Amino acid sequence: MTIRFRQSILLTAALASAMILTACDRSQQTVQAPPPPPVSVLVTAFEPAPLVSELPGRTTPYMVAELRPQVTGIVQKRLFTEGSTVVAGQVLYQIDPSTYRAAYDSAAANKARADANLYNARLKADRYAELVGIEAVSRQANDDADAALKQAEADVASARAALDKAHIDLNFTQVKSPISGHIGRSSVTPGALVTANQAAALATVQQLDPIYVDLTQSSAELQRLRRDVERGALSQDESNNIPVQLLLEDGSQYEMNGKLAFSEVSVDPGTGSVTLRASFPNPKGTLLPGMYVRARLEQGQTGQAILLPHAAVNHDPRGNSVVMVVDAENKVASRPVQVRGVQGDKWIVVGGLAAGEQVIVEGLQKVRAGQTVQAQPFTAPYAPNGAATPQAVASAAANPASH
Repeated sequence: MTIRFRQSILLTAALASAMILTACDRSQQTVQAPPPPPVSVLVTAFEPAPLVSELPGRTTPYMVAELRPQVTGIVQKRLFTEGSTVVAGQVLYQIDPSTYRAAYDSAAANKARADANLYNARLKADRYAELVGIEAVSRQANDDADAALKQAEADVASARAALDKAHIDLNFTQVKSPISGHIGRSSVTPGALVTANQAAALATVQQLDPIYVDLTQSSAELQRLRRDVERGALSQDESNNIPVQLLLEDGSQYEMNGKLAFSEVSVDPGTGSVTLRASFPNPKGTLLPGMYVRARLEQGQTGQAILLPHAAVNHDPRGNSVVMVVDAENKVASRPVQVRGVQGDKWIVVGGLAAGEQVIVEGLQKVRAGQTVQAQPFTAPYAPNGAATPQAVASAAANPASH
């Protein structure tokens, strides 16, 4: 009994010691809880900002001329180099003019014969007009002379028209460029038979300086812009002199700015979009017809915008823009926002935030909604001349501006 009693006492003591050690460990763990993670926040403030839209588009020639023959004949010469630059009025093809020159000479001879007949008819009519006064000829003869004069005048007019037609046809044997521009490949060679007003073009001339860019914008976006203007949330330039910047297929910016030329007044029923046309100078021929580009144009000015760095704006699974804000109790909350374009390296936020709120810019990877954090002021990295920082460029590439 004594041995069993001692064993019970030792077992009880061991259990008590284990419980004391566990309590100590829990106490130490409670004391060693990690502090709230630090995050960099930006205090929001309203400021004016341009509303810049980025629209897809394609380049189209300023003018296009498809060369087709106006007369039938054999092509004698091709007087240009394919892919070269031609000027308005330059002869590009020579069609065999022999038959048309003969027709012109025949028309000229008919015109000369009609002139001679007119001269004779006029002399006779004048002579009969004098003789009828002294009754040397009958009135019927005088009337016949007047009618012959009018017939001769009509014959001269008809011969003149035939001569003009023959001269036009003879000139059409030289196929000339109606505009200045770049000419493409030729569809015919010397010796080919061409016909008047044929369906196939001999060649195509395109004027590429300046050049047009046809942009598409959804009708819903256009209606929203008009409503914003009507309620005063957005102001527009009365002069309609809207500059346009162009982004090429490789992402680089075109060196020259263009301007908005006009906007369609009807909506494409197939796409639900409206076409806007911009004009760009193209002295070096950098822009070629059919290139896919993106254009940035300022469609208004808003005075109630909040500018946030690219790193502050993320997207939910549905593609909506969201930011993380820190409330007065230093707790994190997710907030959906409305983004309307970019300005430099910042998003233009026009809804979802109020002035004075704290938006997390750095440290988003370490926090989640409802978590307590330690907010610190955000300091933007230095970028000379207002250029976008490498961090902003990387963020913009990860979050394309498709809002």
